Amino acid sequence: MKTWLSAALAAALCGLAAAPAAAQNWNATYERTATGHRIGNPDADIQLIEYVSYTCPHCAHFEAESEAELRYVYVHEGQAGVEVRHLIRNIVDIAAALSAECGPEDAFYENHRMFLNTQDEWMGRGRALSQAQQARWAAGDWGSRMRAIASDLDFYEMMEPRGLSRSQLDACLTDQARAERIVEQSEANAAEFGVQGTPSFVLNGSLLDGVHSWPQLSQVLAATREMALAPTQ
Repeated sequence: MKTWLSAALAAALCGLAAAPAAAQNWNATYERTATGHRIGNPDADIQLIEYVSYTCPHCAHFEAESEAELRYVYVHEGQAGVEVRHLIRNIVDIAAALSAECGPEDAFYENHRMFLNTQDEWMGRGRALSQAQQARWAAGDWGSRMRAIASDLDFYEMMEPRGLSRSQLDACLTDQARAERIVEQSEANAAEFGVQGTPSFVLNGSLLDGVHSWPQLSQVLAATREMALAPTQ
């Protein structure tokens, strides 16, 4: 009996040792860089920078159209690293960026996706306000302006399920020094590659002129991946 058990145990252990290791999910690999926020394989052949404005409808379309392939194939499989950089166009962009960066750093990408995926809803609330109501966004001290935007666009309700209380979000929104750093970094990042609008993309250190949508970008990425996988002569 003992001999049989020993043999069975040895066979089971051998089978476990031979089982392939689970593939790494590179979407879980996050890094706050000096210029933005990166997920994915930092050593992949494809290194993509996205320039994004939260109030840009084309950016929201890109996020929705690209997610299945860019996030769950290129990034997930370790074929690409993707860095998001803010491109600030207006004061609402600042409020959204401050909110997306609020809380644990590794929560940024899910916050980022939420703001883009729900853009129609919260931007719609803003468009429904009167000019007098929107005027509060440009009046008063910094904290008052940010709280007005967050209240009018329901940022507090949006971030609560993400684990942030109203007071925690307020602390991020009213941090004027941080807001100024975001704006300054946005300007520096755009100047680095001469970015004029959103969404824009830099692939392996080169700005992709005329590429501003997922259908356009997907063709470029597919060609880049094919070249990377081609056998060397």
